Amino acid sequence: MSETPQALILDLVEWLAERPRPEGEVLEVWRTSCPRLTVWEDALDRGLVSRQSPVGGMLLVAPTEKGLALLRAEGRD
Repeated sequence: MSETPQALILDLVEWLAERPRPEGEVLEVWRTSCPRLTVWEDALDRGLVSRQSPVGGMLLVAPTEKGLALLRAEGRD
């Protein structure tokens, strides 16, 4: 697993907790070309966010229960 700063992962989960977002938007905002800064990939690998069934042909990304629990534990709920 990468060494992505926990704060950035929490920022992503918190951003998604506002409302599920289209996968394309998430990738545009959170994907990076830096191999050491893999916020999106790490959040997905850790089970903090997930892709949801297509709505109108568009995959949505939302925090999982694990992601929401992490936000609460970190005082970000």
